Amino acid sequence: MVVVPLTQPEQEVKIERRSAGQDCTNWTRLAAGGGLLAGGLLLLTGHRRAGLVTAAGGTVLAMLDQQETVRAWWDALPVYIDGVQRFLTHAEAAVKEVSEQRDRLHQILTKSKPVRTSI
Repeated sequence: MVVVPLTQPEQEVKIERRSAGQDCTNWTRLAAGGGLLAGGLLLLTGHRRAGLVTAAGGTVLAMLDQQETVRAWWDALPVYIDGVQRFLTHAEAAVKEVSEQRDRLHQILTKSKPVRTSI
């Protein structure tokens, strides 16, 4: 068996180019997060109007930054609303059934009690 020595290739000079997008700070996200944080702090300190306005501004900035996510949520919203509507329909039917059974039980219990007559 022959052993062949592996030579190390000469070190190549590697030039890495950075695009402007990598070093760029996302100011929209920072402003949105800062607005939400400041709004929350203002609400906690009792400044309702200023807190709501600041939080709303932060929310709008976050929504502008995440337009694809907001669009996906908006498209999925009817499915969730249908699910909630089906749940409420089932809950309404269950409450109606319990109410009917309560009425039947009340009728049964009131009929079986002996009527007392005063002497």
